[in-house]
Amino acid sequence: MVFFCSLYLRMQRTYSFIIPVFNRPQEIQELLDSFSKLISHIEFEIVIIEDGSTLKSDKIALGFKNKLNISYFFKSNSGPGDSRNFGMQKATGNYFIILDSDCLLPPEYLMEVDKALTNHFLDCFGGPDAAHSSFTPLQKAINYVMTSFLTTGGIRGSNKTVQQFEPRSFNMGISKKAFQKSGGFGKIHPGEDPDLSQRLLKLGFQTGFIEKAFVYHKRRISWSTFYNQVKKFGLVRPILSKWHPESSKISFWFPSLFVVYTCLSIVLLFMEIWISIIPLGLYTLAIVLDSTIKNRSLWIGILSSFAVFIQFFGYGLAFIKSTFFIHLLNENPKKCFPQLFFD
Repeated sequence: MVFFCSLYLRMQRTYSFIIPVFNRPQEIQELLDSFSKLISHIEFEIVIIEDGSTLKSDKIALGFKNKLNISYFFKSNSGPGDSRNFGMQKATGNYFIILDSDCLLPPEYLMEVDKALTNHFLDCFGGPDAAHSSFTPLQKAINYVMTSFLTTGGIRGSNKTVQQFEPRSFNMGISKKAFQKSGGFGKIHPGEDPDLSQRLLKLGFQTGFIEKAFVYHKRRISWSTFYNQVKKFGLVRPILSKWHPESSKISFWFPSLFVVYTCLSIVLLFMEIWISIIPLGLYTLAIVLDSTIKNRSLWIGILSSFAVFIQFFGYGLAFIKSTFFIHLLNENPKKCFPQLFFD
């Protein structure tokens, strides 16, 4: 049945973009402006779900009515996962593309998605993110550490479609059939996207990575919000591994091991064992050089080295804490970390 549904969608795909938003009208303005510049003959609709905002985007959406096929809905606040489910229930298309409000689309985005799905249909796909030239140095540095092979980005994909990829909901597609069969996103956040990916795989659907379907992800971020974000990622991962043991990877431990090694190196340094700091220094230098070359800015390279330590310490310490409570003490995730769940 899944095969025949997939075969049908290859011939009859109609696209609905699903965009939840919370108090970010300026982001919707910029995102819709990028929609208006898409290069594609393919028709699509845009479904905006206002998740209980006090700063609404309705007037922004109305301003693009003459250019784009937009539906706007307002609902009480229930989190991004539930808002995406709400949007997919309201959408008229049979293939949903989910975006975060802080993204911008390159002109070829939909054309690349449709071409990839025509050549190799996927029930659920994920695409990469990139830094736009207009982004701030901090945004570019954080984008680097989130996507670089030298940090945690190397395990997310390569230069071809990757099977059984765990899409991230800032740039993700899912067929209507897969949404209906799976029930969509769960109540956990963050982590609702890899949870959905694993449930889709268990149902027999195919997920994958489309390299050319990239978005510019602004990541409305500061050092403190970045730390809190990666900290939540660290808390969530052991919960997901508990729910889906087959998804566990040794690489999930790398940031925690980095934290342990860094702390040990500092202790040894105080004991005047200088050699302990050399690997850490070489790694930091590699980050600075690689980011400097890719971003054509030494300042962004230096910021990237700070971002790596914030990323690994935020994620790594939280991962150890969550592993202790969830796997060793067998605590209930929702009772242990209520901040990660929406009712």
